[in-house]
Amino acid sequence: MRNEILKYFSFLFTILLLSCGGGGDDGGGTVNPPPVINPPGKSTLSAPANNKTCETGTSISDTQSEVTFTWGASADTNTYDLRITNLNTSVAINKTALATTTTKSTLDKGVPYSWYITSKSTASTTTTNSDTWKFYLAGTGIVNYAPFPADLKIPASGSTVTRDDDGKVTFTWDGSDPDTGDTLKYTLYVDTTDGKQTPSTVLTNLTVKTASVALEPATTYYWRVKTSDGTNSSYSIVYSFKTQ
Repeated sequence: MRNEILKYFSFLFTILLLSCGGGGDDGGGTVNPPPVINPPGKSTLSAPANNKTCETGTSISDTQSEVTFTWGASADTNTYDLRITNLNTSVAINKTALATTTTKSTLDKGVPYSWYITSKSTASTTTTNSDTWKFYLAGTGIVNYAPFPADLKIPASGSTVTRDDDGKVTFTWDGSDPDTGDTLKYTLYVDTTDGKQTPSTVLTNLTVKTASVALEPATTYYWRVKTSDGTNSSYSIVYSFKTQ
């Protein structure tokens, strides 16, 4: 009789253990996925307009004007950085941590500029740049503006380039002019010194935006482009690259 009672209580104890421990190791809780962090969106530029013939701004002296920059708000963005570059000197003005979508900057008259916006978020280390726009700030007495300095495309600065079967490298660039109706011509400078040596006649007054040039292997070259509208001219910055 005593053995049967012991067996009975042992059976009850086993049932209690199974019922209490049946929850397993997960504790019955739900694991939530980590929150999704979106990078900041791309801002759309508004003003000054792209390739505008003459941005006047508000004149504050004979040599300078105050220009208002505006752009569209981008998604998942806390602040904006504005970068304005003098295309004649490559000197840049940076305005950072802007909480609104408009700001003003005092600039020199009679100068071409480019500008773009960088969107930033406190929740992400990723930043997003807008497109880059160009404009000319009006200068006193200027009737015809020089073309915008050419944008050098290929070869990229600091790159190593493979020559084709004829030992040539293809150069490409882009050009534009703020004055409507001007016809642009280009001169390609390529040399091993500084990109400013006298170019050959076949690379002078080109009406296209590309040219192939025979180059030596394992050599560092410098290149730039002169853009002319028949009245005024501008020069791009100098890029360097190495041939294989």
